[in-house]
Amino acid sequence: MGLDIRLPLGAFFAVIGAVLGTYGLFSNPAIYKQSLGININLEWGVVLVVFGLLMIFASVRKPARK
Repeated sequence: MGLDIRLPLGAFFAVIGAVLGTYGLFSNPAIYKQSLGININLEWGVVLVVFGLLMIFASVRKPARK
């Protein structure tokens, strides 16, 4: 089968990570008092963007075998 989901999966994670990271960047810092001041939205947004970009890079670099 020639089905390769790395590109759409990477794009999905990159977009969701960008949205989450943007929310974390511009949100009120007071909401992070319960989490010991850790901006979890920003941190996980960056993690998701990095994972999405790695998936996109893997998709472009080495196409799936047929």
